[in-house]
Amino acid sequence: MNPALIGVPAVAALAAGVTTYAAVYPRSQLFGATIRSTPAPQQLALTFDDGPNPAVTPLLLDLLDKYNAKATFFMIGRFVRDCPELARKVAARGHLIGNHTQTHPNLFWLSPRAIRSELQECQSALQDAVGTAAKVFRPPYGLRNPWVASSARELGMQTVMWTLLPGDWREKSAEWLTARMRPIADKAQNIANRTSGDVLCLHDGAHRQLNGDRVRTLKALEYWLPRWRDLGLKFVTIAKAVHTPAN
Repeated sequence: MNPALIGVPAVAALAAGVTTYAAVYPRSQLFGATIRSTPAPQQLALTFDDGPNPAVTPLLLDLLDKYNAKATFFMIGRFVRDCPELARKVAARGHLIGNHTQTHPNLFWLSPRAIRSELQECQSALQDAVGTAAKVFRPPYGLRNPWVASSARELGMQTVMWTLLPGDWREKSAEWLTARMRPIADKAQNIANRTSGDVLCLHDGAHRQLNGDRVRTLKALEYWLPRWRDLGLKFVTIAKAVHTPAN
């Protein structure tokens, strides 16, 4: 073996590891700056992906209204085209609407041109439905490559990740999901030792089709919203964090 090649596997493994970290880890900034927390420990940003969903989004809006909670909805463009009136309803209730691409692809494998097309088509759908394009963007599956955040930025959007992803898309019980969301309350009881707040990533839709079942998400929120409120947490949109450096 050529001695010069002995270190090649190790270097390749290291490069693969760095790429995986940059593409997947929600706090990674290697592929571009992202928002991944709120600027104050008592601020909790509730975010919902993959809508609008006629089967769940209206029920979720009523639940959020009950606790005077504002949230951020990252919408899929093709569903906005199918349900423009529901997208308008979300905006009319005072929630922030974000871009979640047109068709929900894995952006890690796409070219810069294809990424830009996905984002632009969703922006166009949002513009037509609610009268304004999004200022925030979340990549499907949270996966990024070196062109994702920069493409969003060129279209006037900041990329948003999360601090907690409890996995509400999984076919599990509401009790399982409720337990997975407990870290928010645990952190709220230790606010003195924190400098930033949480961004919670949930789903009001299912990216493969409309009318996906997200009843477990509603039930878990019915349990936690009053408890988080009683712990002193304030429910905010991502707009509160947009112009504040992420921690």
